[in-house]
Parts: sequence; C-alpha cells; structure tokens
Amino acid sequence: IVVTGSNDRLWKMWALPDGNIIMTGEGHTDWLSGCCFHPSGTQLVTSSGDTTVRIWDFAKRGCILILEGHAHAVWDCSWHSCGDFVASASMDNTSKIWDVNSERCRYTMCGHKDSVNSIEFLPFSNTVLTSSADKTLSLWDART
Repeated sequence: IVVTGSNDRLWKMWALPDGNIIMTGEGHTDWLSGCCFHPSGTQLVTSSGDTTVRIWDFAKRGCILILEGHAHAVWDCSWHSCGDFVASASMDNTSKIWDVNSERCRYTMCGHKDSVNSIEFLPFSNTVLTSSADKTLSLWDART
C-alpha cells in the first residue's frame, strides 16, 4: 500500500503491485504535507497547509476527526505506537500532542525558534523527536 498526496488537496491509497486505487481522501483545503498509518493499519493521519490534522478511517471510508489549533501550516504528523495520540509539527514554531480519544490537544511544545519540520515518536515510549528550520533537533517528554 502506498499513500500519495498532491497539490490538489487529495490523497490516494494505492495497492501494490497492481496499482489499483483502494481509497481516496478529500477534505483538506490546502496542500498535503505528511501522512502516517495508525499502528493497527485501520486509520491514517494527514497534515496540511490548511493548519489542520485529519484522521481518516478506512472502514468508514472518510475523515472522522479534524484537529485544529496550529496557527500556520502543519508540516508533519505521527502516531504514537499505542494509537491513542498523534503528534504534529508546524510552521508556527510549535509541535502538538493530540489525544485522539478526547479530541483535544494535550500538550503544545514550544522552544524552537523557527518552523518545526518533522516529528516522530520513539516507539513504545513518551519521547518525541522534532527537527526545525532553526537547525536543531529536540527531544521532548510528551508527558511534561
């Protein structure tokens, strides 16, 4: 399975090796910047220039949650290995940890002096790694 995004605000999931489209997601109002599969493989999280993070459910064949709170474009997104949390990295110089079950932002991580370009959870831990246009990497404890 391959997921591709494009400037037309649409993503497509392709089956390999036959190349058939499995699912298409439409809803972001600006370019797509990142995507990540849920650990169970049943959902997808996407980030966009429209300042939102969206969660897509494959069984429901659509968007089930829109996470709003960044002031500028969101560059990247990542699932925690437990599947209950999503991390996002934004041009607003912040990163956020979202609780999918309560549908709200749990933590906003401030400290970078420029755009936060990528974010990733260390598997099976509460450690988050961010990279920034300020030429730094930061390790965060997502609980604090």
